[in-house]
Amino acid sequence: MRKSLLLLILILCLTNVSCQNINLEDIEIPTITDERSDRVITHKGFTLSYNYDWKIPNWVAYELTDIEVKGEVPRYDKFKPDPMVPQNVSAHTNDYKHSGYDRGHMAPAADMKWDEQAMRESFYLSNICPQNPNLNGGVWKDLEEQVRELASQKGKIFVICGPIVNDTSKTIGENKVVVPQAFFKVLLQEENNELHTIGFVYENISGRKPMSTYAMTVDEVEELTNIDFFPSLPNKIEKKVEADVDFSKWTVQ
Repeated sequence: MRKSLLLLILILCLTNVSCQNINLEDIEIPTITDERSDRVITHKGFTLSYNYDWKIPNWVAYELTDIEVKGEVPRYDKFKPDPMVPQNVSAHTNDYKHSGYDRGHMAPAADMKWDEQAMRESFYLSNICPQNPNLNGGVWKDLEEQVRELASQKGKIFVICGPIVNDTSKTIGENKVVVPQAFFKVLLQEENNELHTIGFVYENISGRKPMSTYAMTVDEVEELTNIDFFPSLPNKIEKKVEADVDFSKWTVQ
């Protein structure tokens, strides 16, 4: 599934930089660069970093392919605590009741319809954040649909998404689930032996603007999140692909 991308990285390594310490199998897995709580959990369809203090993920990462987009597993629609998260640091479904916030997926259920287990696990509360209902059902949903369209067009897309938390004072529920100020999504694709990236940031509020107005470079998203994306890439390649956005590769308007 990843052969063409791995071959590209190998060619670039041989011609430009050293290949030491490159994790080719987990290119989508980022690294937290600050001191926050960071428990990495792997499920069938995605990997996440869970924050025990916030009761939400730091990030959720996965590869989405054209074949997976065509899956037909029905939506599961039953939210529950993640069995891999200790109960005393987990959100619960009651935390979201009457809060004014949706249970917003980071890895969307519609991206997991290729497998029943992946679908069920997408409803674990470790993959969920308090999200403005208008955002969840509006421009954030538009972006999720755009990612699936891109995966269909390109063959595969690597996705990392999650909350941006600058203030932990606003919480919901008995378990004090932190409400993010914004959300990010970072994408990577390979096309014609070239890597391309793009980032998006959406405030956790109502509103609708063109998708391009939420777009930015991955470097800019890193500054906002204290997360290092695609750290397994050689430094020279990572620096190049994260500094610019070629909108023609993303069909974003």
